[in-house]
Amino acid sequence: MLSEQEILKDIPLYISKSRISTMGNNTGSWRFVRPGYDEKTAPCSSTCPAGEDIARIEMLAGKGGFFQAWETIIIENPFPAVCGRVCFHTCEQACNRRELDFGLAIHNIERLVGDTAIRENYQVPPGLFKKGSINKHIAIAGAGPSGLSAAWFLSMLGYSCDIFETENEPGGVLRWGIPSYRLPRDILKYEINRITGLNFKDQNIKIFCNKTLTKDLIKKGLGYDAVFMGCGYGKSLKMGIPGEEKAVDGLEFLHDPEQSRDNTGKITAVIGGGNTAIDVARSLIRTGARPVIVYRRRKQDMPAFAHEVEMAVEEGIEIRELLAPLSIEEKNGKHILKLQKMKTLDMDTKTGRARVVPDGDKIETLEADRIFTAIGAEPGKNWYLPPEKQDNLIKLPRCTFQAEELPIIFGGDLASPVKSVTDAIASGKEAAIALDIYFSQGQDKINEQINNCRVGNGSSVSMEIYLKGERRKRSSHVVLFQEINTDYFPEIKKQEPGILFPDQRAKSFEEVEQGYDREAGIKEALRCFNCGICNDCDNCRVFCPDAAVMVNETRYINLDYCKGCGICVVECPRNAMSLEEEKI
Repeated sequence: MLSEQEILKDIPLYISKSRISTMGNNTGSWRFVRPGYDEKTAPCSSTCPAGEDIARIEMLAGKGGFFQAWETIIIENPFPAVCGRVCFHTCEQACNRRELDFGLAIHNIERLVGDTAIRENYQVPPGLFKKGSINKHIAIAGAGPSGLSAAWFLSMLGYSCDIFETENEPGGVLRWGIPSYRLPRDILKYEINRITGLNFKDQNIKIFCNKTLTKDLIKKGLGYDAVFMGCGYGKSLKMGIPGEEKAVDGLEFLHDPEQSRDNTGKITAVIGGGNTAIDVARSLIRTGARPVIVYRRRKQDMPAFAHEVEMAVEEGIEIRELLAPLSIEEKNGKHILKLQKMKTLDMDTKTGRARVVPDGDKIETLEADRIFTAIGAEPGKNWYLPPEKQDNLIKLPRCTFQAEELPIIFGGDLASPVKSVTDAIASGKEAAIALDIYFSQGQDKINEQINNCRVGNGSSVSMEIYLKGERRKRSSHVVLFQEINTDYFPEIKKQEPGILFPDQRAKSFEEVEQGYDREAGIKEALRCFNCGICNDCDNCRVFCPDAAVMVNETRYINLDYCKGCGICVVECPRNAMSLEEEKI
């Protein structure tokens, strides 16, 4: 009997074979819809005051490309190491990943990128600045985050700047209002020096400390072509109560809290509920004091960052809520703080905080060795503020442009509705772009051109978009969580940075949060969805049944063969592709 192999050996097999290519069969003619690469806007970027390209930053950091990530940040924000520490990161509240497991730790990754740039001495790319190309000289009042940022972005556009600073060092609130346990002085100095080190032929940034830009100097012009007012809110608000002069100004105390070492065991009352009050109290406990924060509303209504309030409580700081100061008296070497007991009514829909009123005639007293006030701040002089109504006045989201014989732009805390470091930086950028539009295209084009470089549906502007970089090609559509293909994103635990224990924190001004190392930072960056942008995952090419996805210098669809099945769009994890109806 013949075996199976012997039988098959004698049976001839005829297999069809083509001697021509199927490339002549242009199956793309069957198509009713066509796919295309359509990069969009990530929600984190849309809510970031500085308009950073966060999805791209995380993509680059996840690949270990820290220098490229740093370049991507500094075109929108010259303070990555600073903002990675002090920004209140609204971006993280908008992160789509929160609906899957945990939002991305964007500020920790930014801090790692900024610190890596400092440690490895990254140099600003020479092509980023138009060296000496504009024969215009801008005066800047204030060397805080808005003034320094305005100088950075104006330099980027080719302008020369002189910054006038009242204090003996630049930095503004970064230097004089944020304690070193949150923002180390060497980190701040390095990033300021990077800005002031931009010296080119016929173009540079000069800072004149201990010199105030006065109203008379502005009127005289002094050869400047425009003025940016970025003075900030450096004057503490008054409580308007008897004996107020016996209290210590919290802002003045924060100028150099580490020198105040005579507080051991002393009870100190801090009046206020914002970030300044928290910073004063947390600085005081590091000098040996026993701080008590007195706040007129509830703890949950405090405008201070929630995690800062939590850390203050962990460090042993007492918070006494629903108490409003009435008077301060001195008795036997002590300060007696008289307090009105408050009670809550309904919620204030504008602020999201409870409205409070006096609770009858209920009075309390607090005996303290020292009392500090930190209820808010205002501009040092009234004329720093922009006029409310005036001809040739243009109000932008974070700046007010006054077009007179000498154009003046008011920015930072003076014009931005949100008083934060990142919003101040954003106002400096908005002002620089507005001035460039004014000088190159005229006042009437400012609103139109500023709107053309908005990020998504937010109010922030992008310098890269203004400079006509690749980012300008993206859609303003903000990617929703429902538009992410979560099949490609398993749940991954969030990386937690190191932090000092509360008892360690309360004994020194050492930096509290330790940040990521390189490995942890890359792991966390890889958790990012990279909403709306292509990260070369290659899904589109792998799943295309017609091999119509081509990769050369960029990705593109060979429409001669694409039948419009849409598989590539469906399998794109991050919604960086779209389908549109084929035009006949």
